[in-house]
Amino acid sequence: MVSSNKCLDFFDALSLNEHCYPRTQASAFMPFKWLQTSLPRLEMMAYWILSFFSHFYAFYQLHKFSKDHESSLDREVQLERGFLIWGFKKDPTDFEWSFWNEWAWRSLLWSLIGHAMVSRLTAHYLPQYRLVVYMIYGVLSAGWLLGVRGVVLLMLHLSISLAVAQLRSPALSWCCSLLLLSTLNISAVQDLQRGWYASEEQYFLLLFSTAVCGLRCISFSLELCWSPLEAGGPNHRCPPLQNKGLKPLISQFYKLTAYCFYHPLFYNGPIMTYKDFSEQVGRPVCKISMPYVLGGILRLCIWWCLAEMMIHFMYMHAIQGNETYLEVLPPWALGGLALALVQFFFVKYLVLFGSVSLFVKLDGLDSPALPRCVSIMYSFTGMWRHFDVGLYKWLIRCAVCLHGCRGGALHSSTPFLPLCLFCPIWCFWVESMWVKSSGKGCLSKAGPLWPFQCLLSFIASLRLASSGT
Repeated sequence: MVSSNKCLDFFDALSLNEHCYPRTQASAFMPFKWLQTSLPRLEMMAYWILSFFSHFYAFYQLHKFSKDHESSLDREVQLERGFLIWGFKKDPTDFEWSFWNEWAWRSLLWSLIGHAMVSRLTAHYLPQYRLVVYMIYGVLSAGWLLGVRGVVLLMLHLSISLAVAQLRSPALSWCCSLLLLSTLNISAVQDLQRGWYASEEQYFLLLFSTAVCGLRCISFSLELCWSPLEAGGPNHRCPPLQNKGLKPLISQFYKLTAYCFYHPLFYNGPIMTYKDFSEQVGRPVCKISMPYVLGGILRLCIWWCLAEMMIHFMYMHAIQGNETYLEVLPPWALGGLALALVQFFFVKYLVLFGSVSLFVKLDGLDSPALPRCVSIMYSFTGMWRHFDVGLYKWLIRCAVCLHGCRGGALHSSTPFLPLCLFCPIWCFWVESMWVKSSGKGCLSKAGPLWPFQCLLSFIASLRLASSGT
């Protein structure tokens, strides 16, 4: 069996960005050392100019097409009256953007500000009780938005996951997570949960919160299977008999609840592994300067305004939802549509993850890196590594925990089998929720394919990184 230290080194190696010269302990696990060469400055400048003007012209053609067909698009999707730019209408058909914008102004923004205030007061007066305060505030905030029944449902999921994790079997933990996830697709359960709320939006908020909490439960369960929390170290594997008792179980449930209900990351992520959360939450909170906070708020405002300007100038989501418009789009406008969709997706998650990351930073934690611009990524492996960094690290950590529990060669495909089964199911279920809630029928035609494409890219990246062992 490979030692746990080697597994940790392997995880560190996989988590590295694609630097030209990897670190010494990771070099044994990386098959290549890429040499960096610089192109002539004049050539680079020419590429930047051509790229800028081609993007600008493609966006202009899409804007022109949007204005020419504004009346017909308005009849089909009911464009909203614009508020950011005078005289322009707004495309509201990106459900995810509209959903989180509405919830942010309604309650989430104010609850996050309240979390920041409580967190700073606790760090100053009661630093030893930070985790307790995080847990209490997170549960109360979830109860405010999801209701008592929603919190009870989440607590039930946490309790079942923790009970199964006591068996120290990763396979059972994965099966439990899949079964809990599948219950949300049962019609009778859906009808029951819809009856708890006065609006459909609250029901969707419960679904998304449950899906993200499921990932955190898996992270906690696998860490518990690999290195029990009571044992005191990653290299010490205690027999299950030594871990029985009410006190260790209460301690585990307390830590799991604090991890899953941590308010800034509770509803939409980004995902942070339990290992990272538990290591960072115990650190002293560093003082954050006011210019840093104001600079972060200013960047968020700029990103938010940029996203709003895109859906004011270009009705790309309304156009891509109608096959008739796709067939008559001019080539440059069609290229602009593709560029606008991926760039809006990038800017949208800069706002969603960036706003949360600012509050996480105020708590003294390091949230996953923000998404990297999709225009400078040339491979889907890069999308996995650098767009949703939290999800990528979660996948890597789960693979390492599975390997630590089972042993064997790192390039063996056996430890990755649960990931291969779980990832497409989770991704497809979450994507299908967005499709159902937004009512976009055209997305359902291609919906089942992209989770498997993402999974294959992830496995290829993982096997490439581990092939040197």
